[in-house]
Amino acid sequence: MIWDYIVAVIFGVVEGITEWLPISSTGHMIILNEFMKLNVSPEFYDLYLVVIQLGAIMAVIVIFWKDIWPFGKKNNQQPFAKEGIGSYIMKDKIIMWLKIALACVPAAIVGILFDDWLDEHLYNYIVVAISLIAFGIAFIVVEKFNENRKPIINTVNQFNWGHAFAVGIFQLLAAVFPGASRSGSTIVGSIAIGIKREAAAKFTFFLAIPVMFGASLLKILKYDGEVKTSEIGLLVVGMVTAFFVSLLIIKKLMAFIKKHSFTCFGWYRIILGVLVLILGAVGVIGGNGAVVAAP
Repeated sequence: MIWDYIVAVIFGVVEGITEWLPISSTGHMIILNEFMKLNVSPEFYDLYLVVIQLGAIMAVIVIFWKDIWPFGKKNNQQPFAKEGIGSYIMKDKIIMWLKIALACVPAAIVGILFDDWLDEHLYNYIVVAISLIAFGIAFIVVEKFNENRKPIINTVNQFNWGHAFAVGIFQLLAAVFPGASRSGSTIVGSIAIGIKREAAAKFTFFLAIPVMFGASLLKILKYDGEVKTSEIGLLVVGMVTAFFVSLLIIKKLMAFIKKHSFTCFGWYRIILGVLVLILGAVGVIGGNGAVVAAP
């Protein structure tokens, strides 16, 4: 029993790190699960991998609370009205959330309509490995192309509706291709269209809030298996661990991207993708191209 909780903590650490770094949490979870298996049913494991993200997203809410909370009179530079209830509503943040909602639309439509099909046909180690390598190359190419360009969008408030929808399309790539990395595809895609790296990262983090809550809710509603008390305990431990690790990683990543490009992550993804292919070829990962879930 104690070992099960240790494994849950390790899963939480990996989730907290890889959810925000552009290196694919899916790819890392696949490899981790081959060496450390959670003592849960296969059905609950599929749920676990999605819902554990709620711990990570709570870290975003805590860190960026002042940036995302749209209500309050103090420091309200763009109130809806000078008096009354409108004076407590921050117009700029409401508009930002509407743009985030727009960015959610492409992935939400695909997720609702094709979630089961994507799980069945694309969630295997071969697709994950190819995505890791392909998007790793894309990271390097985009950063090279962007080397001497000045960004045209420097803050989240400067996003227009077109920028928001474009980020939503980049996120769709990650929703369709496991291993693409949601944070990686949206941040690097944003950089490619002229958005400053810090602004791209912030918008990506904010976008993760409705996306992860929505994905978790969808998995919970569709779950029809039996839930054991021990499984819930392992999920809670993983979520709490992911929360605290995410607090550290997000702050470190924001500091990192102010001075560095994502080229190093591109090379890391390529190496990891090759490793996944090798592990699959020698039979360590999924026998017939499938991702091995839980025992």
